[in-house]
Amino acid sequence: MRPDRVLAGVALTAILALVAVPGTVGRQARPTDVSIDRLAPVVVDAATETATTTLDPATASAARLAPLDMLVEPGSTLPVRRRADVPPARADGGSVATGGSGRSWSSAGSSWYGPGFYGSGTACGQTYTRTIIGVAHRTLPCGTLIEFRNPANGKIVRARVIDRGPYVSGRLWDLSRGLCEALHHCYTGTIEWRLP
Repeated sequence: MRPDRVLAGVALTAILALVAVPGTVGRQARPTDVSIDRLAPVVVDAATETATTTLDPATASAARLAPLDMLVEPGSTLPVRRRADVPPARADGGSVATGGSGRSWSSAGSSWYGPGFYGSGTACGQTYTRTIIGVAHRTLPCGTLIEFRNPANGKIVRARVIDRGPYVSGRLWDLSRGLCEALHHCYTGTIEWRLP
């Protein structure tokens, strides 16, 4: 080995040792005492037996949601509103609408899904069955209530977003088998929809 390379290696090792080793080794500084005034107050709600800090207003946000409140992603243009006259949801996740809300209908491509998914979990945490009434959408928050109308027969059914999809160009909705059977719309085609 050449002496200049050995000397360069020793010099490099010495430089790295000086950079990597901390200044003084030994006793570290004692931490300052914590003042009781710097601690966050904790509020205990006796009705729900939950504790929240008053410094973070987001900790109380879940308690402020009603069952039919619609959640909207940040930056979305969908309005947040709540309707008191919406009938309660059925045990299978949907509800059959008897009247309209007066809002205009939009048309979009749709399909339905089922075979191969029964018994598996949805993106919103439910078990997908043959009878569940729900719909898959790419971006709407889980639980958003949507009203669908079959343009061929006029049937109207309300359903909640329970899954993600469809991932096929030109389709906005993927209907569950229960929803497509309730609408008599178990095919790929155009469906009418609106936010109730």
